[in-house]
Amino acid sequence: MYSEKVMEHFMNPRNQGEIENPDGVGEVGNPKCGDIMKIFLKVKDDRIEDVQFQTFGCGAAVASSSMATELIKGKTLEEAWDLSNKAVAEALGGLPPVKMHCSVLAEEGIHKAINDYRVKQGLELWKEKPGASHAHADDACEI
Repeated sequence: MYSEKVMEHFMNPRNQGEIENPDGVGEVGNPKCGDIMKIFLKVKDDRIEDVQFQTFGCGAAVASSSMATELIKGKTLEEAWDLSNKAVAEALGGLPPVKMHCSVLAEEGIHKAINDYRVKQGLELWKEKPGASHAHADDACEI
């Protein structure tokens, strides 16, 4: 059901934990399946210096969080904003259709963390770019 890459990131998650005094925090969840994801950012000179996550959920949710943090670490905020759920799923070697919502949660968590940072800096919120399309994170989660 899961790729080797998904299993690797589930069994040995990268960047799992919490940043003390984070510059931005994004928390998202899927009430239908119970997945909850929290992304913590440390930003320096408009670049993500450190990123950590805490995820309560299925293996695909943990793996998506882990891979997403790997993909945005060291990137500018704009580059991190542009990370799509599809890119997260592809980097994991694919996710079953019923698990794609986990990669959507990762994308949304990053967006919330970046906007939390922007608000704290007195900046305007960023909005989804026109034409951005991804699966909605309200699918039911199956084990």
